[in-house]
Amino acid sequence: MEGTSRELVEGIYAAFAAGDMASFTDALAPDVLWNEAENYPYADRNPYRGAQEIMKGVFARTAEDWDGFTVHMNDIVDGGDRVVAMGRYEGTHRQSGKPLDVQAAHVWTIEGGKVVRFQQYIDTLGTANAMRDP
Repeated sequence: MEGTSRELVEGIYAAFAAGDMASFTDALAPDVLWNEAENYPYADRNPYRGAQEIMKGVFARTAEDWDGFTVHMNDIVDGGDRVVAMGRYEGTHRQSGKPLDVQAAHVWTIEGGKVVRFQQYIDTLGTANAMRDP
């Protein structure tokens, strides 16, 4: 039996938290279209297509730039083929030493049990302030 879209998205967040990037990428359709929020540091390569571009352009750069980076999405709304997750990003920017604690929302589009589209929304000013040198 196939799980719900919400269960798929919850599994993605659990995999990310555990550092299980294989499970994360397995939840994505091969031609997934991924967009970081406008004015977010990693939006410069939007749209990302496929897991390899996402891993290189988003997750590898995030790991380079942030210590203790975590995503806490504790309010998830299942709309069938669309799932909206709301929560916060936290971490410490390696270069500036400043903490990050900003609100974020994700919109996931699911088809055939796989993510086919992702859109991030985030407090880009809060992120920029955390990245700014003192």
